[in-house]
Amino acid sequence: MRQMEVDVLKNKLAELRNELRIDRGSVSSGGKASNPGRIKEVRRSIARILTILKEKGVKI
Repeated sequence: MRQMEVDVLKNKLAELRNELRIDRGSVSSGGKASNPGRIKEVRRSIARILTILKEKGVKI
């Protein structure tokens, strides 16, 4: 991930945030998560990307 360009990281961040929003929405509406561990994995991936972007000095 650290070798990825800033634009690619920002796009990946948007995709992951959207996926997390959808998963959380399905859980909050009373449904079950298709893969409960995936929510945790997505949150960690978002944190990793944000850390990399901050290390590169990019404003989000």
